[in-house]
Amino acid sequence: VVPGVLLALLGGLLYAFYAVMAAREIGRGVRPDAVMGVMFGGSAVIMLPILSANGVAWLGEPRGLAAVLYLGLGTTALSYFLYGRGLRSTPVATAATLALAEPAVAALLGLVVLGERLAPVSVAGLVLLALSLVVVAVPERKPERALESQP
Repeated sequence: VVPGVLLALLGGLLYAFYAVMAAREIGRGVRPDAVMGVMFGGSAVIMLPILSANGVAWLGEPRGLAAVLYLGLGTTALSYFLYGRGLRSTPVATAATLALAEPAVAALLGLVVLGERLAPVSVAGLVLLALSLVVVAVPERKPERALESQP
């Protein structure tokens, strides 16, 4: 359990690092597709040892290659290209907060489009995520100053 929690925390930390660094570079005028390309290219290099340890024979099969192309281009490259373009006009904190809704959207699409069933713990997780997003998204209220009477 502890290694899983630590890996989840590391993943959150690295995602925050990614979002801040991407926004910084895009803010400096670097093209969003170039920023995303460098980040995902670097990630791919880091993952090469894991890929080679698990074998690559499945990449030679049409289904395996089609799956990699679909996941790489259709669901990852396109979505992060659009995310990078959005970072040009959206504050990084807002973009990162909105990105946190991604698992909820995926679960709801699975429910509606694919007819999947959600376990009670999944429903509880969706509710908790929705409440968390509301808490983060609602601006903090500042107490109003008492009006001072003028002489």
